[in-house]
Amino acid sequence: MNFFRVIAAAGLVVASAAVFSVPAKAADVTGAGATFPFPVYSKWADAYKKETGNGLNYQSIGSGAGIKQILAKTVTFGATDAPLKADKLEKDGLVQWPMVMGAIVPVVNVEGVKPGELVLSGELLGDIYLGKVTKWDDPVIAKLNPGVKLPSAPIAVVHRSDGSGTSFNFTNYLSKVNAEWKSKVGEGTAVEWPAGVGAKGNEGVSGNVGQTKNSIGYVEYAYAKQNKLTYVALVNKAGKAVQPTIASFQAAAASADWAHSPGYYVILTDQPGETSWPITAATFILMHNEPADKAASAEAIKFFKWAFEKGGRMAEELDYIPMPDSVVEQIKKTWTSEIKS
Repeated sequence: MNFFRVIAAAGLVVASAAVFSVPAKAADVTGAGATFPFPVYSKWADAYKKETGNGLNYQSIGSGAGIKQILAKTVTFGATDAPLKADKLEKDGLVQWPMVMGAIVPVVNVEGVKPGELVLSGELLGDIYLGKVTKWDDPVIAKLNPGVKLPSAPIAVVHRSDGSGTSFNFTNYLSKVNAEWKSKVGEGTAVEWPAGVGAKGNEGVSGNVGQTKNSIGYVEYAYAKQNKLTYVALVNKAGKAVQPTIASFQAAAASADWAHSPGYYVILTDQPGETSWPITAATFILMHNEPADKAASAEAIKFFKWAFEKGGRMAEELDYIPMPDSVVEQIKKTWTSEIKS
């Protein structure tokens, strides 16, 4: 069974195309959205079910679809890696907070290339996704990778086909480091991709890259590890080639100013620092400030409180970054003051 497609262990059901009901002792808690945090949400839900007996129903369908579902009030909470700005939150009666941080990594399927061996710059990554650099032995790639044997083969570009917070952070990064990308494509959960083929979810991109020779894609780091994909090193804002590690993710997250960001709107791409990973991101929860089902809303808050208090180590085991204690305390105050459940 593909771990990232359907998990029905311990009261958590996740599906890409359908909703499954999960009996729960307390009010049913339903959520939908980002595929980026699914590995850690599933691990938390498993442990929470064992400890409390309460289940969680989460659809891993992409940030864009998750936002649509919370706006339609068909779920208790939405999940997105593309945070909504304060004016949008106010307009739609939503409360937003970051749940955990992680990182997006380019992954490749090139014979003979080992994880972390290939180095790309942000500008070069943008040129590949623009369709300007089309072969693996292009001189620009070769210059960054002396000694790495690369084939004279076309680069098979893979991107997301659905509305995606992972794509939002990826294209936000490309817009910061590649001027042509910014002017021609820009950033968003869904953009007009100049090159490549689309795949649904982090699951779909992982599967496509894993099955397609000479391909490149981008996924959340846990998916790269679980699917044994070949990740690349990136040249960061300081001009240093860095590997995707928990330390480089933490370095990028260190400068986040959560306390002074309305709606906790913080983007962590292209952060300064010699050891910072350049495509680090937070993933966010969305709930209505006046929930239709107050009992389910209260149960959801209990789960999130438990995850903050007991889920840090589990997150780190999957190379996610727990939110700092000071931010968690601020989030708890947000729940009390803004959610009427």
